Amino acid sequence: MAIRILVNGASGKMGAEACMAIKNSPGLQLVGMAGRGDDLSSMIKNNQAQVVVDFTIATTAFDNAAKIIAADAHPVIGTSGLSPDQLALLTQRCAEKKLGGIVAPNFSIGAVLLMRCAKECARYFPDVEILELHHNQKIDAPSGTALHTAEIISAVKAEVPVNPAEKELHKGARGARYQGIPIHSIRLPGLVAHEEVIFGGMGQTLTLRHDTLNRSAFMPGVCLACHKVLELETLVYGLEHIL
Repeated sequence: MAIRILVNGASGKMGAEACMAIKNSPGLQLVGMAGRGDDLSSMIKNNQAQVVVDFTIATTAFDNAAKIIAADAHPVIGTSGLSPDQLALLTQRCAEKKLGGIVAPNFSIGAVLLMRCAKECARYFPDVEILELHHNQKIDAPSGTALHTAEIISAVKAEVPVNPAEKELHKGARGARYQGIPIHSIRLPGLVAHEEVIFGGMGQTLTLRHDTLNRSAFMPGVCLACHKVLELETLVYGLEHIL
């Protein structure tokens, strides 16, 4: 029997792409499309949705996820902007219900594999910086993908040391530091979503790069999450947990 999926934020670029992918994915059935002004809780109930894919905006992501969990549906959240405290609360609510959920900073399987490779490289290259490039309509910086990459790397290495003689002539020139790792954000028309993780060592550099050329790159990960979320009993952060 096909898994019943409702997409929230269905009129957005990512939401529309998700609807098309779910319609064409064996084992999945698109039963509802919600958007701004819709009663999400009622739509979940009326459509008997088992999984709700959320591609909305950061300011509503937490409330949407809370409604999905309260309705006993499995959340698959692709909206960035959830704080650590909000993630902890959502995880607690899912665990109490033994309800699987997934929050993914990036649904591209290639991007997740880049993070996995970066974790291994960080064991041998202590100096690293992250460069993330996105379209000029993206409102958050650094991206959730870059932040998650830094979290994964920092789990196996110490902070990148700061050169005491270094002086920023203009504030921000050296990027933001998160988990002790410099992150640089670029926003330009023509870009979609791209990330470079650059490691430096004695006499050598090592660069990992992933390029998302269009939004279809995220859809295999979205469909995979819709299948796998039913097997979980709590909420996980990052697609790497189900690969």
